[in-house]
Amino acid sequence: MIKLLLNTLYVQTQQAYLRLDHETIVVEVEGTKTLQVPIHHIGAIVMFGHVSISPYLLGKCANQGISVIWYDAYGRFLARATGRTSGNVLLRRAQHQILEDEKRMLHIASRFVSGKIRNSKSVLQRGMRDYPEKRLRLEQSVKQLDQSLRNIGKQTTLDELRGVEGYASSVYFEAFASLIRSDEDGFFAFTVRSRRPPRNPINACLSFAYSILTQDCISALEGVGLDPQIGYLHALRPGKPSLGLDLVEEFRPYLADRFVLTLINRKQLDKSDFDMRPGGAVFLNEKGRRTFLAAYQKRKQEEIQHPIINQKVPLGLLPHVHARLLARYLRGDIDEYVPFVMR
Repeated sequence: MIKLLLNTLYVQTQQAYLRLDHETIVVEVEGTKTLQVPIHHIGAIVMFGHVSISPYLLGKCANQGISVIWYDAYGRFLARATGRTSGNVLLRRAQHQILEDEKRMLHIASRFVSGKIRNSKSVLQRGMRDYPEKRLRLEQSVKQLDQSLRNIGKQTTLDELRGVEGYASSVYFEAFASLIRSDEDGFFAFTVRSRRPPRNPINACLSFAYSILTQDCISALEGVGLDPQIGYLHALRPGKPSLGLDLVEEFRPYLADRFVLTLINRKQLDKSDFDMRPGGAVFLNEKGRRTFLAAYQKRKQEEIQHPIINQKVPLGLLPHVHARLLARYLRGDIDEYVPFVMR
C-alpha cells in the first residue's frame, strides 16, 4: 500500500523500491512503476518493512531537507535520516516551551480528552444500533458522556481535566459490558476495567491492545521528530512516554476497544487463548497473541475516509497522520490540533 498524505509518502508495499528519476521519486514493485511524484511535493518519506531506497534518492533527500524514516513491518520505529538542516530542533524547542505555559498545556490536553470521549460516545452509539434491546441503558451513558464533553471547557487545571476524563472513562466502561455478546458459561463476562494485572479475558485483550497502540503512537511521534516523553495530559516521569500516552487517548475507543469487541463477538478467541495465573491475573497466551496480532495487522490495512484531510487513510497510519498534525500545530503551522473523531 502506497499513500501520499500531508506531503508525506508512506510506502507499506513489501519489496517496493524507491529511486530518483530526474526531479521525481519513482516507486517500483517487482520492476513495475506504481507511482511517480515530483520530489518538491514531498516533505518526508516513510517506509515500513522490506522497502528499499536508492543511494542517489537518499542523497537527494538529504540535500533538500526531506526526512527519510524507517519502520519495521509491525510499525516499530527504527531510524530517521535527515540532511544538515532540520526543523526537529525548533519543533522540540516548541514542544518543551509549552511545558512553561499551563494554559496551553491545558488546551492541548483538552483536545486529547475531547477526542477520547467523543469516540467513546460513538462506540456506545453504535452499540445502540446493533443492540436495540439495550438502547435505554446505553443512551443513559451517552448522555453522561455528553455532559463530560460540556464540562471539558469549564476546567481550569490539568488535575480537574483529568478528573473529567476519569469520570467519563468509568461511565464508558460501565456500559461497555452491554456491547459484549453473552457466552454460555460467562467466560467473557466483563464488569469493570482492571489493569495491573488484568483480571478477566476482556481486560487481558484491552491491555494487550493498548500496549500495541501505545507503541504505534510512540513510533509515529518519533517519526515526525517529537519527543514521546514530553507530554501534556499525562504527568512527566522518567521513562514514561507521556506524549505517546496523550496521543493514544483519542484512538483507544476506535482502534483498540472496537477491535477487541469484534474479536470476542465473532468468537475469534476462546478459552484456549488465555492463561490464568495465580492471584487471579489473566493474560493472552502465545496462541492467543498470534491470533490477536494477525487480526490486528490485517485491520491496520483497512481504509477509512479521514474526516480532516478528506483522503482515504489506512487505519494503521492514523497515529502517523495525527502525529504530523500535532507537530504542525506545535510549530505554529496550523491554528489548532483537531483530534481524530470517527464518524
